[in-house]
Amino acid sequence: MSDFFSTLLDELPQVRAGLWVTLQATVLGSLLALALSFALGLMAGSRLLLVRGVSRTVVEFFRGTSLYIQLFWLYYAMPPLTGYELTPLICGVVAFGLNYGAYGSEVVRGAINSVPRGQYEAALALNLTPSRRLRKVILPQAWVQMIPSFTNLLIQLLKCTPLLWLISAADLMTVIQQVRDRTGETLTAYLTLLAAYFVLAYALTLLMNLLERTAKRRLGLESGGKSLFRSRTATTTVPGGTA
Repeated sequence: MSDFFSTLLDELPQVRAGLWVTLQATVLGSLLALALSFALGLMAGSRLLLVRGVSRTVVEFFRGTSLYIQLFWLYYAMPPLTGYELTPLICGVVAFGLNYGAYGSEVVRGAINSVPRGQYEAALALNLTPSRRLRKVILPQAWVQMIPSFTNLLIQLLKCTPLLWLISAADLMTVIQQVRDRTGETLTAYLTLLAAYFVLAYALTLLMNLLERTAKRRLGLESGGKSLFRSRTATTTVPGGTA
């Protein structure tokens, strides 16, 4: 064990670089997934059959195919097909964004549909345009309901970043694996990885809890300080009751 940690300290610059790659993949993949979630989720509620059809096709394709295959296709199959090669990090960001964006679109669609009908009618009574109804009335209420599910997807995305090791990206998993190969300390190496990903996941959970608390306050909902550290449940507070 002492050999592992001494070697890890010697490789500290590589460890920091690997951690940075992991964080980049998580943050950029999450931003792409969030953008696709809203785009596909809003398209799913369109009155146009073609728009709804495109949204459903994209969602079902990326939910119905393996993230492993999507990642490998982008890195290994796309260059011979298109003549353009993406870096391992960009491949990871695109694969994570597409896969989790498909799942996130269902979160957006469900949250928007769960906003009480009376809110739509009130917005119509105020003669708001469709875009203003969405931005000022519907999305602020739906957003509170989306955050718990988005938190789960974010944590899952983080836990998938070790897949970057399979396409030669120098992420945290790659660095720890190299130290393990040099020292032979398999148990210590993977316990270290478990601890590192737990800390990262818990930090992300706290950030998302803070975001949820802020969103609830904007709607006038009670949210005490302990909400930052609470565990997730299946019940989500919504304006006018629980769902």
